[in-house]
Order: sequence, then C-alpha cells, then structure tokens
Amino acid sequence: MTETRKVIVDGTEFEVILDGDGTSWSATVEGKTFQIEIPDAAPVAKKKRSGSGKKKKSGTVSANIPGKVVTVEVKEGDEVSEGQVILILEAMKMQNEIQAPVSGTVLSVNCEEGQAIEANIPLVIIEPVPETE
Repeated sequence: MTETRKVIVDGTEFEVILDGDGTSWSATVEGKTFQIEIPDAAPVAKKKRSGSGKKKKSGTVSANIPGKVVTVEVKEGDEVSEGQVILILEAMKMQNEIQAPVSGTVLSVNCEEGQAIEANIPLVIIEPVPETE
C-alpha cells in the first residue's frame, strides 16, 4: 500500500511517501528513503464507515433562511407524524412546506402567522416518540 501524507516534525511540514504493510515501511522524504520497522504492529486495517446505525433526529424545527410565516398548521399538544406539514414559510417569494422531522408531540410553537422570522431560530419544538428496539 503506497500513500502520500503530510507530516509536521518540530513545526516543519514535510510530504512523505509511505509504502508498506503495517510492520515494515519505507518513507521517502525530500528524496531520501528511510526504512521503518514496527515489530509489534499488526497490518493496518481499513476503517469501516458505520452506516448501519440510525442517527437520532432532532425535534427542533427551524428555517435555514429568513422568511415570513404564512400559516401554522399545529398547536401545542398536537400529535404529529414524521413528514407532516406543520407550517408554511414564505422565503425568496416562494412558499415552502415545512415538515415535521420526527413523529411526536408538539411541545411549543414559537411563531405565528404573518411573523417575519430570522434564520436558524427554533420555530416549533417536537418531543419525539421514544424509539423501541
């Protein structure tokens, strides 16, 4: 396995070409090649990406751009399903349906119809339904 890496030694950056199998390596730095032995090292295993785990979704709904609330479809205490339209927001002269990111109970509604809102301000907070496994 050959790869090129940048390393910093005592504050100086070097480009190093590494070639090896985990226990025996050659490292080429500025045209000079060095042999490196790591007697107790196992071969390097490739990192696996953990794609099978589920990410926990947030129940906080906010807009990523400023706009104006056209309608609010929910109120505190309402039960909502993931994907259900909970409010309509006008931004850049377009009306956007904002959907519930999770199923659960609406804890608070922090906006009202006709209100101008800033970006990244919590508009609706939903208490997610506990996951059963």
